[in-house]
Amino acid sequence: MKKKMNGMPVTREENFPEWYQQVVKSADLAENSCTRGCMVIKPWGYGIWENIQKNLDEMFKDTGHVNAYFPLLMPMSFLEKEAEFVDGFAKECAVVTHHRLEGDGEGGLKPAGKLEEPYIIRPTSEAIIGDSYSRWVQSYRDLPILINQWANVMRWEMRTRLFLRTSEFLWQEGHTAHAYKEEAQEETMKMLDVYETFVKEYLAIPVIPGQKTPDEKFPGAVDTFTIEAMMQDCKAVQAGTSHFLGQNFAKAYDISFQDHKGQEQHAWTTSWGVSTRLVGALIMTHSDDDGLLLPPKIAPQHIVIQPIIQKEEQRWDVLSYCENLKSMLKGLRLGDVKVRTYIDDRDIQTGHKSWDNIKKGVPIRLEVGMKEVQQDTVCVKRRDQGPKEKMLVDKEEFAGMAEGILKEMQENLYQRALEFREANTHEIDDLDMFVELYSEGHHGGFAVVPWCEEAIDHQVLSDLKVTPRCIPFNQEGVEGKKCIFTGKDATHKVIFAKAY
Repeated sequence: MKKKMNGMPVTREENFPEWYQQVVKSADLAENSCTRGCMVIKPWGYGIWENIQKNLDEMFKDTGHVNAYFPLLMPMSFLEKEAEFVDGFAKECAVVTHHRLEGDGEGGLKPAGKLEEPYIIRPTSEAIIGDSYSRWVQSYRDLPILINQWANVMRWEMRTRLFLRTSEFLWQEGHTAHAYKEEAQEETMKMLDVYETFVKEYLAIPVIPGQKTPDEKFPGAVDTFTIEAMMQDCKAVQAGTSHFLGQNFAKAYDISFQDHKGQEQHAWTTSWGVSTRLVGALIMTHSDDDGLLLPPKIAPQHIVIQPIIQKEEQRWDVLSYCENLKSMLKGLRLGDVKVRTYIDDRDIQTGHKSWDNIKKGVPIRLEVGMKEVQQDTVCVKRRDQGPKEKMLVDKEEFAGMAEGILKEMQENLYQRALEFREANTHEIDDLDMFVELYSEGHHGGFAVVPWCEEAIDHQVLSDLKVTPRCIPFNQEGVEGKKCIFTGKDATHKVIFAKAY
């Protein structure tokens, strides 16, 4: 592939999957590791995840949750206690069967010390956490338990893609236990609201909240709720899920208590989570053919000052001016986010430096040469505008307008994404129209269709590789509508899409 002078070597229109990989590479976000299906998250990519983690963690704590940590390994027998859970994850589990290595006599190593019972590397932690809760809960006074865990998990994926689907990934998983069904259901919806608020306000991604159809719910859950986002190739990403587990896991792992009447009851539990997949969704929602484009609230750095030194004798004056400018910008805030500024004083060509920061998605670039020093100005370039667009403003004037520019960029990115989703969402009442929307390699966008549960696993969905994303909340009635797959009375409108 011939490399272009700037921007991505391939455009979104030419090859969206390859464009995505090139954005990840050019922004220096992550790379494939020597461990099959796993990734190395590099500092700029991890900086994005840190900001996701930090802000979400505050939101969790504001709703009364605390953090804890549970083991990476669990006995295989733990998974066997909940049959639907086992069926859902069995093919993705990585298994540890030995506890040491020994020499093979030929200079190599071989496994030794076979375990009496194999261990599973956690694909999710309902089982191991349920075991702890069974010991912690004795009385209704011990409830509710509101715990979150920031951790890594392992799911043995056959086809991987950085951030979107890797064998090991980072995430958070909330696990709560309650004395009352209604309280657990309220918790489930509360955390879905937290996810919707966060993804909208920080990642600038519009999402549709709704309930998963029975075939798409979490294994072992009574109900699964989701927020679904549309990417620029019109495919969907599940951006977060919250599960009402009923008493299924409490019965499987014996999370029981005496109620206020002294009667033995099983707890009502929930689980909910988001992962590093959000970084992939962020890339595919906002980035362009020049590289990564980040909403300011989630960017590792907000403003980069780029010194332009054409002669060595100018170095001191330009760098001193840059340091003074950085000091002036200290203390700026974008809502509850501290605005971060750095000086890129690497000794490389100005054009290469500028394109490097464009590709990394730094929201604002400030260029400072002797002209700016002499005029007490700064050359301002916004990442959400073309790379050649700029404005020359007074240095102090920019210090007063920086917060407003960042806020405007955050709002603009959300509005762009919302308009794109609305333009690619279609009301479909006919199966032929549905097939046409997704045929011949077209991703189609979101199709909102009348549906009934008897349509689950319809052959046309398998043929088109389209899945039900959710039953959206607050939908209009479907009285008089027929399910497009079965011809029977529709019970809901469901959003369908091809998905990551």
